Amino acid sequence: MQQIKNLFVILFFMTGMVANAQNNMAVYHEQYRPQIHFSPKEHWMNDPNGMVYNEGIYHLFFQYYPGGTKWGPMHWGHATSPDMIHWQEQPIALYPDSLGYIFSGSAVVDKNNTSGFGKGGKAPLVAIYTNHDTVGEHAKRNNYQTQSIAYSLDNGRTWTKYSGNPVVRNPGIIDFRDPKVSWNEESKKWIMTLATKDRITFYSSPNLKDWTKESEFGEKLGAHGGVWECPDLFPLDYNGKRVWTLIVNINPGGPNGGSATQYFTGNFDGHTFTPDDTTTKWLDYGPDEYAGITWSNTGNRKIFLGWMSNWDYADTVPTQKWRSAMTIPRELGIEKINNQFRVTSQPVKELNAIAKPVATLANVKAADYTVANTSKLSIPYKLSLTTDAAKDFSITFSNEAGEQLVVGYDKAANQYYINRTRAGESSFKQSFAAKAVAPRFTQENTIQLTLIMDKASVELFADEGLTTMTAIFFPKDLLNQIHIQSPDNLMFKTLQVSSMQSIWK
Repeated sequence: MQQIKNLFVILFFMTGMVANAQNNMAVYHEQYRPQIHFSPKEHWMNDPNGMVYNEGIYHLFFQYYPGGTKWGPMHWGHATSPDMIHWQEQPIALYPDSLGYIFSGSAVVDKNNTSGFGKGGKAPLVAIYTNHDTVGEHAKRNNYQTQSIAYSLDNGRTWTKYSGNPVVRNPGIIDFRDPKVSWNEESKKWIMTLATKDRITFYSSPNLKDWTKESEFGEKLGAHGGVWECPDLFPLDYNGKRVWTLIVNINPGGPNGGSATQYFTGNFDGHTFTPDDTTTKWLDYGPDEYAGITWSNTGNRKIFLGWMSNWDYADTVPTQKWRSAMTIPRELGIEKINNQFRVTSQPVKELNAIAKPVATLANVKAADYTVANTSKLSIPYKLSLTTDAAKDFSITFSNEAGEQLVVGYDKAANQYYINRTRAGESSFKQSFAAKAVAPRFTQENTIQLTLIMDKASVELFADEGLTTMTAIFFPKDLLNQIHIQSPDNLMFKTLQVSSMQSIWK
């Protein structure tokens, strides 16, 4: 019976996708519009939040302002997908209320109905979010952010706000927001990971309504160039050992300027997070991944999604009817490098369904090699390669207008880089046209690299995801010429270019 219910729900959402396909064709082919990343049909979007998988559907809620293309009174926008690749935008899920705007948060499947919101054996979805009271903010009070909940009994289509909101009141902290909630089986309690200005505060609850403070973490650890935001806490498996990972987004203070996602590894005992080292680590070294968190209720998979922009220029980028997109979903893993745990990020396997190899080569001499030109390649596409040695190389993506994006590896610095200084429009922010760099962590002699190229973005996954970078850019025309250079007689052992079908067709 449950399988039949799941099939019904999937068909419901797929029917909506088919009904809107014609409209999507017109809307989603504007200049700069991503073809394999979620973006709203119109208006402003930032943080992903409330991400939950239930009854065969991936839910993506997100910070949304339906009144314009710059940040405004925050709502929870909503999109659904059967595979995290093809998305259908749904009606707005949560609107501002008397307690304030609806800021970021999370959503869970309350399988055991601990909240009591479930009816007739139906497990509720429960959303946990921050209310931001602008009246209190303008009055310069220090308690204008509180945590509230809402529930859904129809798999996220409609929501009822809890009459007892807020469920966590503010003790007097200006930045007190972005609750990420998960069930802790050992303590038999829900754990809330909350960003509280310059640290993380953990709360626990038996029922999602009544919360008790457990501990604090991070006042003097990690990067502190800006406010801590959008945290997440979850375990990853390393050879049968559970390694807890704490994500903390920070703005500003990122490794290449502006906002970015840092993380810590260690242990969580149901009360306190204890790091296993004090190194500052970044989940993505590029300039354009922020507010990233993971889906809940996905079993052993931990699937991450970030906002593909940067607060340094997010509200001034040259898109017209819409602003910003999400990264592609990424599956997280963990490796031990030089006696330190490092979280890895790889494109989810579901992305392979829209990829079709158009060129597969072996033993390519990279001294001066043209991979593709405009007559052979359309965008979006994926470029995957392995080298015979860790030597200098550059990959130039260009167009007939002379614009170019350069991605490569600098052996002397032991760094990957993305250089967008000549990649298109940048007058909206002086610092935008820059070169971003990221360290290489593995000692392996060969390099494995995957690049996902969309109309106005590139995502780099190096060495099985040990190094990840994301960058956006705004060229006049598509960057569909690929040229490789290496001064060191480098050989690419394998090189594959795959075209990727637009998710909006």
